[in-house]
Amino acid sequence: MQTSPAAAPPSTRTAREPELRAQGQAQGREASTIPPIIQVIDLQKTYQTARGTLNLFQHLNLQVEAGEMVAIVGQSGAGKSTLLHILGALDAPSAGKVYCASIDVASLSPREAAAFRNREIGYVWQFHYLLPEFTALENVAMPLLARGKSKTGVPSDGSRSLGWKREALQVAANWLREVGLEDRSDHRPGELSGGEQQRVALARALVNNPRLLLADEPTGDLDETTAGRVFDLIERLHASHGLTSILVTHNLDLAARCTRALRLESGRLAPLAYTPQTEPTAAPI
Repeated sequence: MQTSPAAAPPSTRTAREPELRAQGQAQGREASTIPPIIQVIDLQKTYQTARGTLNLFQHLNLQVEAGEMVAIVGQSGAGKSTLLHILGALDAPSAGKVYCASIDVASLSPREAAAFRNREIGYVWQFHYLLPEFTALENVAMPLLARGKSKTGVPSDGSRSLGWKREALQVAANWLREVGLEDRSDHRPGELSGGEQQRVALARALVNNPRLLLADEPTGDLDETTAGRVFDLIERLHASHGLTSILVTHNLDLAARCTRALRLESGRLAPLAYTPQTEPTAAPI
């Protein structure tokens, strides 16, 4: 049995110190080469309006490491939702670079962007956007069915289609169990409470096992108690499934529970200085 460095006799450890230092340095270099899951460089977004050009972002920069949970706050109209859309390949920047999971999302064709979103990103919005004519189980399975492939990558055409549909529904059922709604799988959205609808939407967002969760005011339509429970669930799923999460919220108490919080103001992001006794402000970088 191989002895760990910590368990080795002092003389052995002393003799191996140069080797152990070299190993540690190599591991440090390897960790430092891991790219961030989100990297935004000099982002600009402009719109042409009747009153002239609107510059929404001014050389905005953002870096998010894998495993972080980042909150973005700011006034209505500051561009928080637009930023999420750009990060998730739903909108294109006017200038600058946006890398998500090491992919230059602005360079993707519409077809490539759709495949990228389905594979890498889960979305949760303020409104659940569940399809009213389908059950909770069917709504959760929709991204899998839209992808049209099993987990082995085999296309679901021909004789495999029925088997793949059964597989997709089973995966969806597992996710409903994950969010505590296995007994509501046959209910349609109109038969669910607001909190239950949002939990179904969260299961649908994660059914493809994305690396990145983008949430735009996921608790904005919920009462305080239900909002807290939904956020507890997001935190638990973030940790248990190794997600990287970016959440837009007006709830500063929820923002304070994230790894870090940023304020979007005047087209740029700044760290949010928050203490329970004081009004949150954008701290200087």
